[in-house]
Amino acid sequence: MPVLTFELPDGSTRDVDVRQVLNAGYAGRSQDDVAAHVAELAALGVPAPSVTPALYPVSPYLAQQTDRVAAQHARTSGEAEWALVVAADGELLLTAACDHTDRDLEVHGVAWSKNAGPDVLARRAWRLDDVAARLDDLTLRAWVTHGGTETEIQRGTLAELLTPGYWADVLRSRGDLVPGTVLISGTIPMTENVDQFAEAWRVELGDPVTGDTIGLAYHVVPMAEPIG
Repeated sequence: MPVLTFELPDGSTRDVDVRQVLNAGYAGRSQDDVAAHVAELAALGVPAPSVTPALYPVSPYLAQQTDRVAAQHARTSGEAEWALVVAADGELLLTAACDHTDRDLEVHGVAWSKNAGPDVLARRAWRLDDVAARLDDLTLRAWVTHGGTETEIQRGTLAELLTPGYWADVLRSRGDLVPGTVLISGTIPMTENVDQFAEAWRVELGDPVTGDTIGLAYHVVPMAEPIG
């Protein structure tokens, strides 16, 4: 299983032996807005979930701290998210994440599309307890790069999403709030008319109180053409 290393603000580090990864979906705080989004996606051919919010297990090796993501074709893209990480002693960490998804495969099954690309995580994290009192004020932003030019594609706050505490309770009820668990939050809306199928993605989780930010960035690298 992969081992991820996170640096905390005090300079200490946490090594996390990833045992399971779960991707939340349709995880907006307003489930009325989620229902409208499900209807929009259904019109595009994306199958509706049986319940919302949804939770999709993905292979643990897909949790990566990398600056390169290999893509099989040109219709894959990221999503700005936060990640809840359970460290070895049960300590809960919060970091930035980007769920790189195969959009062509998504119309055949969301769970399949989530397993076709990595969940890229930042190399820094905060203790959840240290930011718990101001979670809704934390910012989440993403940028895409085309032809060397970076454009913002997502901007919001954690108030738009179900909270880490909500998901910790869900995991606890399932017996999954255990060391090595990584939960990816689900995402915020993308800006219209910005092309998500980019050559690079960058995501930032920010704390406006301290000015601290946690970021990740990666290039999308096309795979070689198959033979046969």
